[in-house]
Amino acid sequence: AVKTSAQYGSHIKSLLVYLNQYQLLPYERTCQLVEDLFSRTISQGTLDNWIEECFSNLESTEAEIRQALLASPVVHFDETGIRKMGKLHWLHAVGTERLTFYELHARRGKEAMLDMGILEHFTGWAVHDHWKSYFTLGCPHALCNAHHLRELIYLVEQEEQAWARSLIDLLLEAKAASEALPENCLAQDSVQCQAIYLRYDTLIQTGLAQNLPPPAAIGQKKKRGRPKQSKAKNLLDRLQEFKENVLAFLTDPLVPFDNNLGERDIRMAKTKQKISGCFRGSEGGTVFARIRGYLSTLPKNDHNILAGIQSAFGK
Repeated sequence: AVKTSAQYGSHIKSLLVYLNQYQLLPYERTCQLVEDLFSRTISQGTLDNWIEECFSNLESTEAEIRQALLASPVVHFDETGIRKMGKLHWLHAVGTERLTFYELHARRGKEAMLDMGILEHFTGWAVHDHWKSYFTLGCPHALCNAHHLRELIYLVEQEEQAWARSLIDLLLEAKAASEALPENCLAQDSVQCQAIYLRYDTLIQTGLAQNLPPPAAIGQKKKRGRPKQSKAKNLLDRLQEFKENVLAFLTDPLVPFDNNLGERDIRMAKTKQKISGCFRGSEGGTVFARIRGYLSTLPKNDHNILAGIQSAFGK
């Protein structure tokens, strides 16, 4: 029985939540679309209530995604800045080929990672872009070589450093060598693997020899803190110190060459920010993160997104 002058079913609720939360259509334009298509007026407050309903209904689903991520052998991590109520916050993305979890937090580092309730107890491989806070946690780490390649390409094109060109070739050769085998990796004690390690070490030493820190000026007062280094020296230090994390893909079939999956999961946040600017309410970011994590998980499992939203409304 109809109890009010106008009642809306799960189809229209799902469509509007889909447009606003997945297609990132602003509230005003979402409501305008309904009026133009169906000649019905729906207020932004009503839309907000439907989004809140969807958010509440997905609480247990989010918990299941979190638990499944904890049990995953490899998980990708990334984060990006986004503003909430005028202040910079960080949207953290945690994902696999089948799952996505988001959390908006005022911090970027360890505090946020612990609050997510994933990394503290995670024992699989964490794939990321070398944000050092990840290394404070005890799981094994693999670094994104797509990032390394971009930095190396800069050194080749802008600073004409030949060792960087050779290291690009080596990383790509190592990737091809591991992928060419049925087991998708090399044995660590194999001649081929040891040869790659040796070439890697040699190229790093060549690069370090070409990027020595500038000598201190005679009579110059020593400054506090770490001396400023060139981009090349910073990259070389990182590649040398974290060699095992850089080349983890070479000997473990589960470890990917890059963190492109994590970057794909976080990319939509920039589109959201371009459209909306920021989250203006205290709960908007939390609501968006839960719903968006669910919507990102659906196509990863070959589920229709609109149908998935409708099922969240219990239909």
